[in-house]
Amino acid sequence: MEISNEAIDTVSGIQDKTLVIPAKAGIQSILGPGFRRDDGCGHGFVKKYGKFNRRPGVLAMTQLALVIDLNVCVGCHACVTSCKEWNTSGEAGFMSDDNPYGADPNGTFFNRVQTFEVGEFPNTQTVHFPKSCLHCEDPPCVPVCPTGASYKRAEDGIVLVDYDKCIGCKYCAWACPYGVRELDEHQKVMKKCTLCVDRIYDEKLPESERKPSCVLACPTNARLYGDIHDEESIVSKAIREAAGYQLMPEWNTQPANHYLPRRKTEMRIQADQPERADNPLNIDGRQSSANAVTR
Repeated sequence: MEISNEAIDTVSGIQDKTLVIPAKAGIQSILGPGFRRDDGCGHGFVKKYGKFNRRPGVLAMTQLALVIDLNVCVGCHACVTSCKEWNTSGEAGFMSDDNPYGADPNGTFFNRVQTFEVGEFPNTQTVHFPKSCLHCEDPPCVPVCPTGASYKRAEDGIVLVDYDKCIGCKYCAWACPYGVRELDEHQKVMKKCTLCVDRIYDEKLPESERKPSCVLACPTNARLYGDIHDEESIVSKAIREAAGYQLMPEWNTQPANHYLPRRKTEMRIQADQPERADNPLNIDGRQSSANAVTR
């Protein structure tokens, strides 16, 4: 996938092209022949979990991903806090928190929940929309990286960043149409969701806990995890049976993460339906009316 400078400007809203680095430029041509990155912010993903630059048009045999059910997400942010707690002390950390209790909090997050209203009054509803790296099968962030810091793994399709190679040019963030990459202002490297790669392969953990921390923390089971290339996996069944969809498919990035759409559930209370004996409305001599409630 080739991305022009004009397309990058459109996505990022940045008109100054001084930071746009040609995709074929090497690290030495950018910072000079004596450059060596050794500032203590490498996380060892390449050494421990391997490196693979996927050839264009070649899909991974296994593609791990998340499926998020927007119908049951309540916007509690348990996934956000659990993600930050695990990763800030793990191999993908640290994740900065600047002025968290002040008027202008800031920091680095792998996962965020956006909340907004849809519809027109009085027919409105609140939507909680979790968003993190979608681990695209054709990720535009990989080919634009001038140093090869962004890469996609062959064995499971996870997209990662090698901090030791990242120079913080933001080229990958401009290429990503989903806005899920964040520059750590302290370490000056790009950070993103890793699907808790250091957790899901940790044999010291019980098999039931070898899942991304956000999946384990969700109180409503709105987050599912598995291989979308396996037709019998829980995520494939959810996509197939609940009309799962990809975010912004027009970009042709083939996001691995999918969403399950909002669904209206009608609940009817019948007039002859038994009521609780301790209903305080009965004590006052009043009866609750039977109404059809739509959620």
